[in-house]
Amino acid sequence: MTSPQFGRVLTAMVTPFASDGSIDHDVAREVARFLVSEGSDGLVVAGSTGEGTSLSDEEKLELFATVASAVTVPVIAGSTSSDTARSVELTSKLKATGVAGVLATTPAYARPSQKGIELHLAAVAQSTQLPVMLYDIPSRTGRKIDSETTIALVKNNKNIVALKDASADLEQAKNTKSVLGTSLDLYSGDDSLVLDFMEIGGVGVVSVASHWASPEFSQMISSYIAGDVALANEFKARLSDSCAFEGTLLYPNPMPSKAAMRYLGFNVGQCRLPHAPSDAALDTKAVEIVTALRATRG
Repeated sequence: MTSPQFGRVLTAMVTPFASDGSIDHDVAREVARFLVSEGSDGLVVAGSTGEGTSLSDEEKLELFATVASAVTVPVIAGSTSSDTARSVELTSKLKATGVAGVLATTPAYARPSQKGIELHLAAVAQSTQLPVMLYDIPSRTGRKIDSETTIALVKNNKNIVALKDASADLEQAKNTKSVLGTSLDLYSGDDSLVLDFMEIGGVGVVSVASHWASPEFSQMISSYIAGDVALANEFKARLSDSCAFEGTLLYPNPMPSKAAMRYLGFNVGQCRLPHAPSDAALDTKAVEIVTALRATRG
């Protein structure tokens, strides 16, 4: 099986903030290197877990450069917003930061038609020579990228090479993959559905829980590829509590991930508003989840 260019386990990295609310670049380097040492093949920066909607364009460019210079794995930059012109302008500046690719998300709030989504994402792709990963997450954006739209985008834009699918629509994902084959690397955007996506031709995951569970995700995927589906499902079972913990109505992503990273010794700080600060209950739960998972490693 050919290895995907961005890797199989990509962590959607949290953005560390100092006590004054600014990005803590020193901690960002520490977190990035830790994630790679734990088994992450790539990092996604300033996506939804990285609080990309709460970062200015200048902050994003600085953060991209910081993380890209700290690691040797691919760094994928979340450079898009609902403003097409702004997305194009920021994406056109990415190459100088040293990142390996672009995360292009469906426009949120505007609720465009499929044609509007296609034109928006095509404009982003055409503004750079970097490879592009589409990001379909209708729970956050209010719109799904239909299979036909994805197919048209990949066929008409040679640098669109991957899709992070967080729609949980396996039928559409299966159709997309069956039509595009090896021209599109399909990633699960839901940690609990990785094996479901592997069954329809997926190559890996862009994960949240891999902040503390990269070894388990790596072993689950490698076991599946090796044909040991039973072992892969054992790892899936070990990860179930982590997948449930990573985001809830009471503590939405990235609050749990930041709590877990604080427990692991990284001063990632709190989330920016509109996310609320953590509390003792979340911090206690993070200790419980991380400790229990690590205990299964023997």
